[in-house]
This record gives sequence, structure tokens and C-alpha cells, in this order.
Amino acid sequence: MSETRQTDFPIYSASNPQLRSYNLNNFRDIPQIAKLGEQQRFDIEVVGNVLPFKANNYVIEQLIDWDKVPDDPIFALTFPQKDMLLPAHYDEIAALLKNGADKITLKEAANRIRMQLNPHPAGQAEHNVPVLDGETLHGMQHKYRQTILFFPSQGQTCHAYCTFCFRWPQFVGLTDIKFASREVEKLVEYVKRNPQITDILFTGGDPMIMSAKNLAAYIEPLLSADLPNLVNIRIGTKALAYWPHKFVDDDDAQEMLALFRKVTDAGKQLALMAHFNHPRELESATVKQAIRNLREANVMIRTQSPVMRHINDDPALWATMWEEQVKLGCVPYYMFLARDTGAQHYFSVPLVRAWQIFREAYQQVSGLARTVRGPSMSATPGKIQVLGVADAGERKVMVMRFLQGRDPDWVQRPFFAEYDETATWIDELKPAFGAEKFFFEEELEQLFHAHNDSSTADDFE
Repeated sequence: MSETRQTDFPIYSASNPQLRSYNLNNFRDIPQIAKLGEQQRFDIEVVGNVLPFKANNYVIEQLIDWDKVPDDPIFALTFPQKDMLLPAHYDEIAALLKNGADKITLKEAANRIRMQLNPHPAGQAEHNVPVLDGETLHGMQHKYRQTILFFPSQGQTCHAYCTFCFRWPQFVGLTDIKFASREVEKLVEYVKRNPQITDILFTGGDPMIMSAKNLAAYIEPLLSADLPNLVNIRIGTKALAYWPHKFVDDDDAQEMLALFRKVTDAGKQLALMAHFNHPRELESATVKQAIRNLREANVMIRTQSPVMRHINDDPALWATMWEEQVKLGCVPYYMFLARDTGAQHYFSVPLVRAWQIFREAYQQVSGLARTVRGPSMSATPGKIQVLGVADAGERKVMVMRFLQGRDPDWVQRPFFAEYDETATWIDELKPAFGAEKFFFEEELEQLFHAHNDSSTADDFE
């Protein structure tokens, strides 16, 4: 790919990059938007009033092929599409816009719809939030024994928003359902009191939206604290795909790389959990240089993405993406399934089809790319992998297992579901062989009951 895609629309220069963001207020100023019809522009406005919308000049110039819009996968990945809302929801917002509704009325309608879209899937708000000395730590989540998630308050936006993002509530102004924290000292104390924690995952939003100075304010206290149990610091980010200049020639790029070296010099592993959804995101000279710079700073880059209709539901595409990631020195890590929130109906791939895509892609790559795991659902009980379809006598069954579980004893235990070609999530499946429940369901209820009865416990697990 050239560094000057669409030179007739010079809003981005690789030689002098200046980040410029676009949202509902100014997206019509994007020169390429003239390629769209007025109905398509109106659709962006309607959907963007419910689901968050933000793009930038790098995405527009370097990633989207405007000659293939609206079918271009990166366009669907970043620009709202009409069918991302259910018809009744679309019609309600469209009518308000056409009738000139005021901002308050529009926001109230949008919020009603948002609350119907399962804003916090997998028990994030109800069951993942830890407690310290009787205080609920709303900017953290502790679902799996070894790993705690931390949401730095300055990192709760992104360089651009993915239309599939399961963390969309972070970006729509609903502060009562937003995770964020400035209190790194409470994170330190919580990790001290829970010696089973080995990993801290900074997440968002995107922590790499922060300056090096702001990120250091969170990381350096972890390095100076007495935390022998802390082994890995992870950062979940889409910055490599959406603004790789962060690690190349932004004003504080070298300061950021120096901070990363400081982590590894302190004896901790720094892992960048990089979100790449399409091979095109790996093509520019800038992203390749960013990866080189990170590797030279001793950063391990692990890659992950959900499999999604309209974006990447093609085994050849996944094989290409994994091979290129390995070539660049990254480690393929996860193929996820689109979570049961937001526009899942638009993106979701049936579990059986997702497994077929994974299997066919896996067959095409060498062992170095077979570090990847999937397809995996980040569901309420844990990360559930679809292992495949098996013959059980005269019937087919789906074979599943936990890669992570709220109870570690569930991990790597195979279990079986009735074959269902249309199911897209675990709660749509039925146990096989006449069982009334999956093996973990009663234990899960007991875990939740015990957690609710011990609201002052420091140790979430």
C-alpha cells in the first residue's frame, strides 16, 4: 500500500503527520464523503447518534479504499452503517432528526435504545468489579484469578472507534455505566493484597491515546512498589492500526518507548495486546516501523481480533493476517467472537461458521502462527472456545472448552452442546445428551451468590 492513498484528498501526510479527528459534528468536512449519497450520510448521522463514531485522517487516507465504499471492510469498521441499528431503533432516531428534535429529546431517545443493547456484557458491571476495604473499585475489573483490568481515566477514548466495539458505553456520555479510575495507589494496594495476581491489563478505550507523561503516572508507581507477584504489564490498544505514529514520530514517541524499556529494565514483561482486524492495517510503512520500534524497546506484541461479518469472515484473509503478523515479529493470540452487545446482529458469525473459518485459516499457516486460539467467546462464565463439531453416534455435537474461567477448575474441561448452525453465543446453545444444564452453570450461580454475600471482601476471587 502506498503512503499516499487518495492523493487528490490531501488531509494526511506521512512525512508530517498531524492527527485530525472526525465525528458527527464534522464528518461532512471529510473530502471523500462527497463520494457518498445523501442517504448514506444521513445513515451515518442516525446510527452515530446511538453508537459512537470517531475516525481520523490516517484511517481515512491510509486504510479505507474509497473506490470500494460502502463495501470496503475498513469503512464498515469505522463508519456507522444503517443496519447496525435494528429497524425500529433506526426509524425512531431518523424521525427525530427529520422533525428537527432538540438535543435533549434526541439524547433521551438514544439513551433508551442504548440501554436495550446490553451495554455491559458478560457481567462486567455486576460481577467483575472488585472491592477494597469495603469500597467498590469502579475503574477496575477482576474476573480471572491472575489478571486485573485497570481503566485509566485519561485513556477512555481512542484514535478512532471500531463500530463493533463491545466497550462502546465508554464513549457515549453515559457516565453511570463508564469504567474509569485515576487511583493507581488503590490498584497497587489491591495487587499487594491479592498475591495470585500476576498480570495488570491497562485497557479502555485505548490507553495509548494518553501521553507518555500520563501513562508513566500509572506505570511508574507499579514499578516502584513492592509487588513481587506482578510479572506482566499488558496494554490493550488499537493504536498500531489507527495511529502508528504514536510509536514513530509523535512528539513524545521516544519518551513512550523509553517508558516501555523502563518496564522491562525493572524485570517486568511488557505486552502490547494489539487489535488488528484486517490485513490492510499491517500494510503501511508507518505501522511496520512502529512495530520495529516497539520490538527494539523489548515490547512483546500479541495480536487479536473478533471474526466479523462485513469485515473479515474469510479464512484466507485470516491466514494472510496471521502470516504477516508473524513476519513482522508479532504473536497471533486470539480470534474472538463478536460480543453480545451493541451491533452484534450486524457483525456476528454463527459459532459453527466461525470454527470453520478458524480451522481453514489454521490449516494454511505454519506452526509459528498457530499460537492463536479461537474462536473464543468472552462470556459471563469465562472465555469459551469452540473446539469443533464431532459425530456422536447418529448425531452431531459441538465441542467446547474453557480457555479461562471464573473458576480455574473449569479450564480445559471439554463439554458438549447440541449442534446448532445458527447459534452465535453460548446462551443460544443447549447441552447435549439430554443434560439440563452445562456443567458450570450451577457453580456459576453459587459463585455469584457468594460474591453478593461478601461485598466487603478484598479478594474478588
